[in-house]
Amino acid sequence: MHQSSDGPRHVPVLLHRADEILGPALHSEGAVYLDCTLGLGGHAEYFLQTYPNIRLVGLDRDTAALKLAGERLAPFRDRITLVHTRYDGIPNALEQAGLPEKGSVSAILMDLGVSSMQLDEADRGFAYSIDAPLDMRMDSSTGPTAADVLNTYSHGELARVLKTYGEERFAGKIASEILRRRQRTPFTTSAQLVELLYDTIPAAARRTGGHPAKRTFQALRVEVNRELESLEAAMPAALDALAPGGRIVVMSYQSLEDRVVKLELAKRSASRTPLDLPVELPGMGPEFKILTRGAEKATEQEIEENPRAAPVRMRAAERIAGEDRA
Repeated sequence: MHQSSDGPRHVPVLLHRADEILGPALHSEGAVYLDCTLGLGGHAEYFLQTYPNIRLVGLDRDTAALKLAGERLAPFRDRITLVHTRYDGIPNALEQAGLPEKGSVSAILMDLGVSSMQLDEADRGFAYSIDAPLDMRMDSSTGPTAADVLNTYSHGELARVLKTYGEERFAGKIASEILRRRQRTPFTTSAQLVELLYDTIPAAARRTGGHPAKRTFQALRVEVNRELESLEAAMPAALDALAPGGRIVVMSYQSLEDRVVKLELAKRSASRTPLDLPVELPGMGPEFKILTRGAEKATEQEIEENPRAAPVRMRAAERIAGEDRA
């Protein structure tokens, strides 16, 4: 979902590469384009303009983003259905759009992570460079905040979150300090947490690997929004939604997301015929063909124009067979 904050219209990440991959699936009349992470609507606007025969189903869990995207996409209102849901709500979103949850979609884009709007809004608490309330919810209408996590989780739960979702090697030490400080003053702002991290992470470790708060803030955001759980449920639903010849592009911004995407695409692009048989059994061949070699990255020029594209990892696949798995 990362879109540059340079300029008022925002530059969607890897837009033209996404078009190269998804475009061949969008030429037919009434083709359905499913944008699972609508954000501010940059990708969606481009595809609606470029392919005048397509229909958009756009999903986002952020009501503020949906409102802004709806205003941006108003010229196409007769061709769009916008749905307030996480991306693991794909089946229900398709039902709201009057479409079957399986085999009805021509092209899917999943641009994961935090949108520029969320990063740039000071009161969201996503950015460690701005002192703000520790919220971090993508859908600010529901669920616990990052402050709730810091103030209520046990030492073991905090250490697990920081180590698993942030790959933070000082997770245990940070968790201990969180418990010690919250007894005196509950956590309410990002500055409190950043100060703790500077005080807790050894100076030698702070000199490498970027900002010392980066891993902890990522871990809290993933936990608060249940991002990996949502993605693990969304990937199979997205692949099932594609018609034969349909294509999917997924952009990840951290290794944990990319691993979920990689494993699901690998599973669905492998033959299910037993290895000791000399011929492919009917209906047991791969359902998908991988369209990218490994994970593609942004070019140096794109990163220069849009620094938030630096960590992106893009994977893509095409459905080559219907779902006939036993």
